[in-house]
Formats: sequence, C-alpha cells, structure tokens
Amino acid sequence: MQNQEIVKIIENLKGRRDYEEKRASKLGFASLYDYFEDKISKKQKAIDDEQKELENTKTNQQPKANKKSCSCC
Repeated sequence: MQNQEIVKIIENLKGRRDYEEKRASKLGFASLYDYFEDKISKKQKAIDDEQKELENTKTNQQPKANKKSCSCC
C-alpha cells in the first residue's frame, strides 16, 4: 500500500524529478518512492526527538523555579 503523501510529492516534482532520481540511486534506494519514504521518516523522527528534548528541559526547569533564593520567605 502506498502512502498518498509520498505519491503527491513525486507527482509535484516536475523539473526536479531527474535530480531526485539520481540522488536516490546514488544513496542506494531502489525507487524514488523508497527514497521519499525514508526522507519523511527521518524528518518525523527528528521532530519527535526535538519534542522529547523540549519536554525534558521543561520538566527539569520547573523544580528550579519553585526554589526560593532566601530562607526568609
């Protein structure tokens, strides 16, 4: 089953299709579809990693904000 998003990307390449086909073959992909599938999965993984990193920094910053600088308050 093919991902419609990838099919649309390939259809809309127009003048860049030859370039992308050469790039895909150079990187060892059997087809243009496989190349874009890998490209999209890498983007999604990068986004997920970035979101996890942001969540970790938010949880690490919250306890520091609750600490008071002096003992009089």
